[in-house]
Amino acid sequence: MPVLSRFYGIIIRMYFQQSEHNPPHIHALYGDDVAAIDIQTGKIIEGHLPPKALSMVSEWTELHKAELLHIWETQEFKALSPLE
Repeated sequence: MPVLSRFYGIIIRMYFQQSEHNPPHIHALYGDDVAAIDIQTGKIIEGHLPPKALSMVSEWTELHKAELLHIWETQEFKALSPLE
């Protein structure tokens, strides 16, 4: 599963589409917490993140929404800039 970005102890990944399902989403890992996050809404589909980590992931997702949707559609994985 390619790593798209890392920031503040959070790792953002996306699975290959063949093994995934809609809606388009990313996987955020923070310590022992893991969540699938909807790219369009920034909301948790499955799993859990602490509120502060979820807030940062939602902000990062909003900043990179167009790129994330492009990656989801094309499977052309690339690193994206971290949240600063």
